[in-house]
Amino acid sequence: MTIDQKFIHQLVNVTTKAAIASYQFVGKKDKIAADKAAVDSMRNELNQMNIKGEIVIGEGELDKAPMLYIGEKVGTTYGPEIDIAVDPLEGTNFVANNLPGALSVISIAEKNNLFNAPETYMEKISAKVNEKGVIDLDYTVKENIFNLSEYLNKKPENITACVMDRPRHNDIINELSRIGVKIKLITDGDVMGALFVTDKKYKVDIFLGIGGGPEGVLAAAALDAYNCHFQGRFLFDTDDDKNRANKMGIKDLTKKYELNEIIRGDSIFCATGITSGDLVSGIKIKNKKFVSETLITHKSSGIKKIIKNIDNR
Repeated sequence: MTIDQKFIHQLVNVTTKAAIASYQFVGKKDKIAADKAAVDSMRNELNQMNIKGEIVIGEGELDKAPMLYIGEKVGTTYGPEIDIAVDPLEGTNFVANNLPGALSVISIAEKNNLFNAPETYMEKISAKVNEKGVIDLDYTVKENIFNLSEYLNKKPENITACVMDRPRHNDIINELSRIGVKIKLITDGDVMGALFVTDKKYKVDIFLGIGGGPEGVLAAAALDAYNCHFQGRFLFDTDDDKNRANKMGIKDLTKKYELNEIIRGDSIFCATGITSGDLVSGIKIKNKKFVSETLITHKSSGIKKIIKNIDNR
């Protein structure tokens, strides 16, 4: 089965409206208000869609999130059963401090085709590779870089790796430096970082490190359309994390997930810029109208493009 292309326009509207709602708080130093605005808007728009939707990646579990929580039903109930992953505001600090790279993100897949990821960290790796065995979470940093170098026919010093600038990545960053790899450090924006490998224009060959599990699933939806390689392994540090994972049906807590285990079948992905970044431009106001950019992918139709949208409100 495939997901009707009509949902592309509707989902672009969902992320665009959420981005505009959050844009009102750019530079206001209030990430909570910015996030709430995006969540409220996204939920309102989703509930107007003719779908039987269920949030499988959201703002958290019911006791931690009043809206767009994992398991929440959205839509009019008239239409196909759809699994939905959302990050209404990826980069709350970016909006609060008027920094580049904030996004409003959503992905949908057919029922039971989108991995229900727990709110925990995930070890990740992605690259524009369509062969197995080139990069792998079980390889060392050096093995991954030298394998990728050979695959891309580029010298290691001409490889660019994107890593989140966190103390937990010091060993990775130091090893990349020893090899002579170019390093692109990002402060936040876990979804955005993984997507840099999709197009040569972003000048990133590999993304690796530890970030949010839900963000890993969202990124996987877009990477699937680009025929990229992605692996993820959840990290469960506490007994509470492990118990929640078991309740979600995750029995092997050390499993390495391939892309086709995280998302199956057809999917649509949309990411609208709030503040301008490398991936897409942020919201701009021209002639009293909001102008936005959205990256969209639709696997079955092969659509992978950035579109501009003008909101007349």
